[in-house]
Amino acid sequence: MALHLGVTGGQGPESDRIYDVIIVGGGAAGLTAGLYASRAKMDALLLEKSVWGGQIAFTGLVENYPGFPDGAMGPDLAIWMYEQATKQGLQTLSTEVTGIELRGQIRVVQTIDGDFLAKAVVVASGGEHRKLGVPGEEEYAARGVSNCAVCDGAFFRGEIVAVIGGGDAAIDEGLYLTRLAKQVLVIHRRDQLRASPVLQERAFATPNMSFIWNSVVEEVLGDTNQVTGIRVRNVKTNEPSVLDVTGVFIYIGFDPAAAILGDLVEQDEHEYIRVSDLMATNVPGIFAAGDIRVNSLRQLVSAAGDGCVAGLSAYKYVTEEFKDGEEGAAVAATRSASSAAQ
Repeated sequence: MALHLGVTGGQGPESDRIYDVIIVGGGAAGLTAGLYASRAKMDALLLEKSVWGGQIAFTGLVENYPGFPDGAMGPDLAIWMYEQATKQGLQTLSTEVTGIELRGQIRVVQTIDGDFLAKAVVVASGGEHRKLGVPGEEEYAARGVSNCAVCDGAFFRGEIVAVIGGGDAAIDEGLYLTRLAKQVLVIHRRDQLRASPVLQERAFATPNMSFIWNSVVEEVLGDTNQVTGIRVRNVKTNEPSVLDVTGVFIYIGFDPAAAILGDLVEQDEHEYIRVSDLMATNVPGIFAAGDIRVNSLRQLVSAAGDGCVAGLSAYKYVTEEFKDGEEGAAVAATRSASSAAQ
């Protein structure tokens, strides 16, 4: 079922209105932040450029989200989260955010549909797993192709699976899979791993983990229902081969969607946003939650937890920083700055 994109709640977003909080990103973190902010009676607006629910909208059966003993389909969870948040008064708009800047106490969220003003901003724009870009990868997503061993590993008990990559994520997730799968084949384009020494030591000592060096995947193979194998090529000998696997777990990198912030807030060397335990960045009034922050577990439940913390932190910030009599001055200063800019 496709998720509706559009404007909901109240009279819809207004570019000349100053919202209590604007949330960027409509995944689990953003929707949960919106739920908590709206329940706290904040004037909250959520902006999303794609699909409400984020990555879970493209996920199959989810078995590790609390409250669903038989699991739940990802698209269903996405719809329920969206409907729950908007029922509490969260306003939403389908648009692409292009930047965020400061104007005194007001935060300006720039979009392709104009600027929106807020006293606080929660950035929950997530990120994207890098893709192999080979035939079959998209076709068999959620039917054998995955980026999350913790999410999907249980579906491959006793089977042979492939892990693509040689960094910490690939080896860590691969080691998790060795507890479930019959055999884990690690396919790496180089002749040595990039993972930390501790992870390498564990990997090489694990009997049901083996390595295929100097090789790249050129195609994901399957039938009408699921993955049946992968076509691999040795980059040194150019020799092709087909490996019979039922699962393909891809870990060749993850790119956080932090470009909209530029250098406004502190980030680590991989552009993940640094936050406190309360999801606060180094810039007052700007919070970050979910996959975009440092040390994220990239799990549905942890993203929702981040969103809860960020939504409540934004509420506390706004109520403490914009007291009676002070908001008018902040608004006037913003109007003046906007006029000067024009």
